[in-house]
Parts: sequence; structure tokens; C-alpha cells
Amino acid sequence: MTDVLFESTINSLPLLGRGKVRDIYAVDTDKLLIVTSDRLSAFDVILPDPIPGKGQVLTRLACFWFEKLAGIVANQLTGIDPETVVSASERAQVRGRALVVKRLQPLPVEAVVRGYLIGSGWLDYQATGSVCGIPLPAGLQLASRLPQPLFTPATKAAIGDHDENISFERAQADCAAALADLLAGAGSSGAEIAGQARAAAIALYTTAAEYAASRGIIIADTKFEFGLDAAGTLHLIDEVLTPDSSRFWPADGYRAGGNPPSYDKQYVRDYLETLDWNKQAPGPRLPPAVIAGTRAKYAEACERLTGEQPAE
Repeated sequence: MTDVLFESTINSLPLLGRGKVRDIYAVDTDKLLIVTSDRLSAFDVILPDPIPGKGQVLTRLACFWFEKLAGIVANQLTGIDPETVVSASERAQVRGRALVVKRLQPLPVEAVVRGYLIGSGWLDYQATGSVCGIPLPAGLQLASRLPQPLFTPATKAAIGDHDENISFERAQADCAAALADLLAGAGSSGAEIAGQARAAAIALYTTAAEYAASRGIIIADTKFEFGLDAAGTLHLIDEVLTPDSSRFWPADGYRAGGNPPSYDKQYVRDYLETLDWNKQAPGPRLPPAVIAGTRAKYAEACERLTGEQPAE
């Protein structure tokens, strides 16, 4: 059975921070060590029960997509073995679940791409006939395929807060404000960088969705994160097209008009919706059956997409 890692304890490197899933350490001024734990968040709350092996599955999938999509945009990978930057006693914590990456300046927005009408997009459409201000044809159903993929940026919320959908114009302004010094030195602008992120996100989603369809999986939507190097070059960072950051649906179970079965953490969200929980921390405990079911869904998504079974 895969060891469970809820929180890493790397003492040989300075800890910079812990996200909902990942722990980030400084390797040096140019590189970071990112350790993917088995933590699971839902509704932006970290749940008390980890999913065994989840960190390895996410890392395997991310590496697969970084390699497959490398021709579209530069990415954060360095090729350095994580086990070489920690002490011998800490290698087990990073084995199969960590990456040594370039130290980049993250964009202050999440690059969300929607290919199907689901989640907050469906609620928005029901209320306004649009998604994030983008008008859509009348008569679409829950889980309908959209006429073309939509780029709908969102804010990056702190742990426990909810991401907020924003306009593209707001994304441009946020990039300009957060990256002013770097952009000035690179001779670029917030509008240009946001435009590059939008074009890259649509291209990444389109290419990935076409491949996934050949493996029997629909990528309903996903979010990408981007960062800049000192020269202002856009890089794909963080995680890529994992069950944590995407909605994966089995193609043979898909029908418009209903909520399709999924390979992602929607399985956990659906369970949590049956509880009397206000979606604020602390999160509720998960029954063993839900933990096992979630682990199986993540593992199946990984095997279908990569053609390889996750390591036990």
C-alpha cells in the first residue's frame, strides 16, 4: 500500500509555504521543490482525511501532460531528481510525488478553460444566459458541450476562501498591477501577458481534450496556472490537467441534461452535498468507502490517460 503523506517535513530546505495540496520549499534562488501531498480540498476547504497515493497520481499525470504539451508553451520543469536536493532520510517523502521546478513569478489569476456547461458556469448561464459575461446560445442543457472552449479567468483565493470568476479585462488589470516591475523590465504589459495566457490556455485545453477523447475521457473544464521568468517569458506551472484541477468524465457515461459521472473530486463533492455542512473549515471526515472510491477514480483516470497503472 502506498504511504500516506498529509504534510511533508523536509528540514534540509527552507519551507516557503503550504497550499491546499502542495508544500513548497526553496532549493536555491532559482529553483523550488514542490511536494504533492495526499491532502484533498473541496469547496476550498482542506478535508481532514487524505486520499492514499493521491500525490503520486497527481505528479505522474502532471509530468505526463508537461511532456505532451511542451511544444505549446514553456513549462516549469528542470529535470532535476527531487531525491538529490533533500537529505537521505527525506527521500521517501519526495519519491514519486515531488518536482524540482524553476522559480518563477506566478500570474495573479487562474486560467480556467470550459468546454462544457457545468458547475458555476451552468449556474451563471441559468441566471444570465452567459458564462462570465460571455453570451451563449439559448436552450443549452446541463453538461452541454459549448460551441467553443471559453477562457474564464478567476482570482486565486486564499485557503478557505472561494475563487471569484472575473472578466478578461479584470485579469489584464490584475496582471498589470501584480507584475508591474517585472513587466516594465521585460518591455511587456499586463494586457499582453493576459492575452498570451488566454491563447496558451485555449491551445493547451484543445490539444489535451482531443488526446483525452481518444482515451475515452472528456475534459469538461480545467484550470491552468502560469508564471513568468525574469525575461517575461510565459511558463506553465503548478499542476496540469489532474483530477484536482479538472473535470474528467467517462465518454461512455456522458449525456447532456444530467450531471455526468466523473473521475475527479466531484465524487467527493457529491458526498459532501448530502451532509449538513456549511462548506467552511473544519471539513467533515470522509467515510472509508468514499476515500477508497476517490482513490480508485483518480487511479483509473491516470491509467486511462497515461496508459500506465499508478505505482502502489
